Amino acid sequence: MNRTFALPKPPFFRRSTQSVTAPAAQPVAVPSAPTLPVGHLLPSASPTLVNPLPATPAALARADAATAHQSRLDWATVDWATVDWAAVDWAAVDWARVDRAAVDWADPSWPADLPLTANRAPSWPQQLAFPALPKSAASLVTSAASSGARIPITVHAISEATPGPQWKALFDATWPAYRSWYQGGSGERPSLEAATEMLELHMPELLPTYRRLVELAGNDEVAARMLTMWNTPAFLPACSQAVLTGPVPALCRNYDYSPDLWEQTIYSSQFTGRRVIGTGDCLWGLLDGMNDAGLAVSLTFGGRPGSGDGFAIPLVIRYLLEVAETADQAKELLRGLPIAMSYNLAVVDAAGHAFTAFVAPGQEPEFSDAVASTNHHGAVPEFPQRAESLRSVLRLDRLTEVVGSDPTPIDFAAAFLAEPLYNTEYARAFGTLYTAMYLPTEGVVEYRWPGVTWRRGFDDPSDSRAIVLN
Repeated sequence: MNRTFALPKPPFFRRSTQSVTAPAAQPVAVPSAPTLPVGHLLPSASPTLVNPLPATPAALARADAATAHQSRLDWATVDWATVDWAAVDWAAVDWARVDRAAVDWADPSWPADLPLTANRAPSWPQQLAFPALPKSAASLVTSAASSGARIPITVHAISEATPGPQWKALFDATWPAYRSWYQGGSGERPSLEAATEMLELHMPELLPTYRRLVELAGNDEVAARMLTMWNTPAFLPACSQAVLTGPVPALCRNYDYSPDLWEQTIYSSQFTGRRVIGTGDCLWGLLDGMNDAGLAVSLTFGGRPGSGDGFAIPLVIRYLLEVAETADQAKELLRGLPIAMSYNLAVVDAAGHAFTAFVAPGQEPEFSDAVASTNHHGAVPEFPQRAESLRSVLRLDRLTEVVGSDPTPIDFAAAFLAEPLYNTEYARAFGTLYTAMYLPTEGVVEYRWPGVTWRRGFDDPSDSRAIVLN
């Protein structure tokens, strides 16, 4: 991880396949029972090892012994149904003993090996599983990223009108990592009283949903503070974004960050009665999204270092989409709203009205008619060295060229899957994790990866897709 990207977000291990699920009667434990794609830790010639197997201390010890004797384990003889998972001492797992160099990350059979029917995961929420592993286990993905190899991930689409069992399952599985991130950042976190006061003052429309989330989180005091998203630790994704104002309005963006640090959720909800769909972050915030009035919003890092008192940007996007219907209304909501770091917000509505807002701590937003933005503020970067490291000017020039060519939405999205907009430097948190194109007049978003398109609407059911980043 390139530490110039500030404190990283929580590391979540990315499942390449279904996880072995604990009996439904048992609540999700803390920490969650980790799983590893053990089949790919052993020689790829073994045809039976296509399912992930739980990485118990005994299993890892046997794996070491198998490697030492130049043989492989007979996993088929293990009766996994008899394993008492509650009795496993997960803290005793020596994750450093996993031979990451033996993982065949480039194995082209990975997507075909995924044990899913029509690329779908089990129904939600009974078999929802986001294993929150120790950082050393999450580095399996980082190891692949650093070698430039293919990285398998699973993207989960949650469709739940108001927070309920699916949100609770997500919280249970990811909260240990989020807690670590929230408590481990530089500076002091606010008191619960101060944080909730800010939420009530600036975003009162979100209070009923916030209280429901806190209730589902077991009234945990740290979770209650974190869920306000007031003065959280800093995080700096890169990203590119642009809008088309007509004849078919569209907002398209690339989210560039580390695979280890992405929540991997698409959330469809009606928290305040308005239908909203977008890419989830920080449990109820959004990295980008659209509402049923046809307003679409996304973000890029604004290039200015530092942070101040304010809300984390994912909750700001959630707030805009829950309350505003038009671009002009979104402008009014942004005025006077304290935001913790610098970002560029791209906004377009169903009528084709659009703007870019540069927001930063301690100042009012700056609005412009710019239809594209990357990772600097204005035409000339304020911090040229940072902009150069992210090829921000080069990407902005390409976006300007694409929009100026009057593309169709299909051609518009295709440009985001090609250089210099599409990036693969995952090891330094500068890899394209997804392309999202929002079509406000159709009420759909298209998530795109090379060779894959996943089209989602407000009312589509919960689902999952297996993706390979490369």
